[in-house]
Amino acid sequence: MNLIKWCNRIIEYSFFAIFILIPLVLAGDTSELFEFNKMWVAFGLGIVITAAWIVKSIISGRLEIQRTPLDIPIGLFLLSQIMSTIFSLDHHTSIWGYYSRFNGGLLSTILYIVLYYAFVSNVLLKENNENNFLNFKAVKKILNISLISGLIVGLWGLPSHFGYDPTCFLFRGQLDVSCWADDFQPKIRIFSTLGQPDWLAAYMGILIPINIALIINNLKDSLGKKLKLGIVSLDLPSKIKPVTIFYILTLALFYTNLLYSGSRSGILAVWLAVAMLLIGYYFLHGRKTVKLFSPIFILAVIAVFAFSIGTPFGFLNKFTYGGLKSALNPPKPAAKAQESAKPAPQHTGELGGTDSGKIRLLVWTGAINAWKDNPLFGTGVETFAFAYYKYKPAGQNLTSEWNFLYNKAHNEFLNYLATSGLFGLGSYLAIIGYFFYLSLRKLLREKDNPNGLLILGFLASLVTILITNFFGFSVVIVNIYFFLIPAFAFAVLRLIDSDKIFSFPKTAPQASNTHRLSPFQWISSAAVVLIGLYLIYNLFVFWNADKAYAYGNNLDRVGYYQQAFPYLQKAVAQRPGEPLFRDELSVNNAILAAQILSSPDIKDSTTAAQEAQALSQQALAMSGQIVSSYPNNFVFWKTRVRIFYTLSQVDPNMLIQALDAVKRAQALAPNDASINFNLGVIEGQTGDIDGAIRDLERTIQMKPDYRDARYALGLFYNQKAYDKDGKTVIDRSFLEKAKEQMRYILSHISSGDTQTKQALEMLEKK
Repeated sequence: MNLIKWCNRIIEYSFFAIFILIPLVLAGDTSELFEFNKMWVAFGLGIVITAAWIVKSIISGRLEIQRTPLDIPIGLFLLSQIMSTIFSLDHHTSIWGYYSRFNGGLLSTILYIVLYYAFVSNVLLKENNENNFLNFKAVKKILNISLISGLIVGLWGLPSHFGYDPTCFLFRGQLDVSCWADDFQPKIRIFSTLGQPDWLAAYMGILIPINIALIINNLKDSLGKKLKLGIVSLDLPSKIKPVTIFYILTLALFYTNLLYSGSRSGILAVWLAVAMLLIGYYFLHGRKTVKLFSPIFILAVIAVFAFSIGTPFGFLNKFTYGGLKSALNPPKPAAKAQESAKPAPQHTGELGGTDSGKIRLLVWTGAINAWKDNPLFGTGVETFAFAYYKYKPAGQNLTSEWNFLYNKAHNEFLNYLATSGLFGLGSYLAIIGYFFYLSLRKLLREKDNPNGLLILGFLASLVTILITNFFGFSVVIVNIYFFLIPAFAFAVLRLIDSDKIFSFPKTAPQASNTHRLSPFQWISSAAVVLIGLYLIYNLFVFWNADKAYAYGNNLDRVGYYQQAFPYLQKAVAQRPGEPLFRDELSVNNAILAAQILSSPDIKDSTTAAQEAQALSQQALAMSGQIVSSYPNNFVFWKTRVRIFYTLSQVDPNMLIQALDAVKRAQALAPNDASINFNLGVIEGQTGDIDGAIRDLERTIQMKPDYRDARYALGLFYNQKAYDKDGKTVIDRSFLEKAKEQMRYILSHISSGDTQTKQALEMLEKK
């Protein structure tokens, strides 16, 4: 086999690996268990594909890129992402993507586009393509591989609904759900290897329409018997192929996983997509007869599973088996609890969380506000986490996710609008719109196309992506399908003309089996391979650095700062260009310095004092470099506030610098209640009692149930009531205001708050 064939094999098998590995891969010792690892596998396989393509071009003497109908919209979309990155408020994030996921950054977008052109330029075209014949077998292989991968994902996730999670067994050796937090339980909503119920639903939503199309095609090919039912003719298959049984079983598993995910957007997407698929098939092929594989059959299958398992929609659940069983055997009413004199809490989060729809509307409002100030290119690719907080609606503070860091708009279209502007969203929609236009036009012109149903399956799968993206955002595997589904469809529709190839240089001869490579070709090919290996090695180094960071960060969270220190140092040493690693290390250094300086033995140890001083200086210097390089990242400013505040325990002068830092953070997030709270507290501790009261009053206006803000406000009201010496009451009205805050906490927020009770008792005595 010549080298060109080897390159083709490497490219083809790498694509197979993409579709089977990325949905499955996860790791328990990285900062993000799922998406981070999937993105890294995608990067690694993308490097392999690109290197093999370049080596193939060197050997053949020319670079060939297959022209496709989407060249212009894809080119415009790539240009929009580049321009948005150039004008970004945080270039590092725009290039790499938001840390831990990385999907959506400029590099990942380039990867997806490279995969698109690598597929149509190498996999779809046969090696000796004299007749311009497209390699449909590669598309069929990828579809089957996708279903096999989906089968594994489904089988992996299904037991978790019943309390037996394979992931927990993999991580801890216990076949239960104990490895997950209480608010992240697969027994309630499964997520399998995708990491989140909505992501699992989106993935299953892509596969289900394609699966249905394959089932119908296989049943259609095996028709042989005819059954007359009055005026209706029902065609029956004479023999069902084993592969058809496989498709039917996988469909049942996919739909079960979809229901158990509890994703309303996912189920809605699948139902609408399947309806589109079946209606489209009816208009193309099914007007005269009703066949076994008609809408009646498919809807019957869905109805059976919905009746057996249930749906997340309350108004439909009463018609399911579980709903009817409950109606026939209603539970006995519980004994009526004694009514409490305490008023109901105003914060819905205290009762189990604010409705997700309400939260989404607030986030979408913030996204639109961010776009209004950056209409053309947006705030920068993947910078929503920083841009949103400048435009965050004040109503966000009244939700259960009031202090949650949103790094996506939870609407892919608004996310592009906010971060990439009209240029980004417009070019993104152009890809979608033009693909649908070309596909539907071709189908309407060729109604007898034997692959028409498969094309409808591709279109329906893309519809599920659009719907789930409207209520969420794409993950790695979803984005890969988004860019490659058009390639699949174009191949089946023969909309890719293999004569239209961009070639550089145009007149260079093709390499043959007997063609001997020149020294330049050998050296160039070897250089490409070495560069590819170097890039993969750097991916591994980054991944290993992330593991160290994740371990150190987890130790920091539980207070083991000394033990975390070497891991964070290792992460920074391996990946010094990642600001998040240095940010975490700077906090760790400040805490360690404060612990040493506050130790009673510090006076007897010059070495310890020097070590503490060095750690303190390193923390301040590192934090200063970070906020200087990334001035629009309010998270880093919050870290800087924390560093100064921590060091102020041993050096009160640091409070002034903490105050300056928190004001910078507030300018970036003016409606963030926690930052306003920190501002008020630090102002009070620096002696500005009036400023503290002003900002804490503003804080509780933003968030009336903010316990810590009300408690601090009560303390400062009390302090305001006394003279400078703190001995004589000069204004009792402030004492009453202090009592009001404590009473509010006990009556509206936490009736069992011991600290507040003690504070109120002390105030009552005055």
